Amino acid sequence: MPHLQAEQPHPKEPAATAAPSAFAHRTAVVTGAAGFIGSHLCERLLNLGANVVGIDNLLTGRLDNLAHLRSADGFRFQAYDVTRHFTVPGPVDFVFHLASPASPLDYARYPLATLKVGAIGTLNALELADAKRARFLLASTSEVYGDPLVHPQTEQYWGNVNPVGPRSVYDEAKRYAEALTSCFHRSGGTRTRIVRIFNTYGPRMRADDGRAVPAFIQQALAGEPLTVAGDGSQTRSLCFVADTVDGLLAAAESEHAGPVNLGNPNEITMLQLAEEIRAMTGSASAITFVPLPADDPKRRCPDITTARTRLGWEPTTDLRDGLRKTLDWAERHFPARPTVAGRTAP
Repeated sequence: MPHLQAEQPHPKEPAATAAPSAFAHRTAVVTGAAGFIGSHLCERLLNLGANVVGIDNLLTGRLDNLAHLRSADGFRFQAYDVTRHFTVPGPVDFVFHLASPASPLDYARYPLATLKVGAIGTLNALELADAKRARFLLASTSEVYGDPLVHPQTEQYWGNVNPVGPRSVYDEAKRYAEALTSCFHRSGGTRTRIVRIFNTYGPRMRADDGRAVPAFIQQALAGEPLTVAGDGSQTRSLCFVADTVDGLLAAAESEHAGPVNLGNPNEITMLQLAEEIRAMTGSASAITFVPLPADDPKRRCPDITTARTRLGWEPTTDLRDGLRKTLDWAERHFPARPTVAGRTAP
């Protein structure tokens, strides 16, 4: 049975707040730690005084996302595949299970890995939480609703999912993960929480992960056409990553098992998003239209009544403010590409 070994200790980063924290001096395991949301969660937990064990097989996660944390005392990282049984030495208070490819391009590229981490990886993470008597949080997804026939989506809606379609490897992996988590909660008494994350954006998204926000930003900065799927009328609700992390922490602290939606209830069409990013970048890029992917949801918007009433959570970041922060980061970190004007863009 492999054990995750600690790295050499480093000076701890200063806490973000002096207020007492439910996570101070607690140990949290984060799977998918090198991913977009996972790295932000690790950072926040450390700033709240937690000790963090980050685990990631780096299939889609990046060590660059954790580079600024490697000097923090209380942070340990292990490159490891959680579809293989694992444990960690010492007490564990929280297990946050975020490991999974999460963009359509990634789970189309790694379909079996997506199914395995949703099934076997979730089982292994639950068994760790059960053995350590830790709280377990499953990062599920709005994709469990499929192409919804109910709008906005409440947690009571069972969804409209194609179980054999191209998106099914992700949709069904997460639906199974929810069933498994619920089983541990009902039959084993494991303290579990299920959150369904809606579209999240912000710094550390990969330029090439295929999601709309980084794709539009990359194209606009490079002076390339912004490629909008379908006629652009399909909607998404975009939640800034800092707000999503707030929701994850609120869910972990709460006594509500869930599931609970975490997302921004304000919809925007993909055409509006492309136009907004084009305007913010000052780009002269054209907007072009490409075929809509199979089973692509036409509308996606959470009902967050449960999050408001049971967690005391709702997003607070305005879309333009969040996009500006994301754009500022992208200008420094996205790979340089030649533009049609002959200069280079981030």
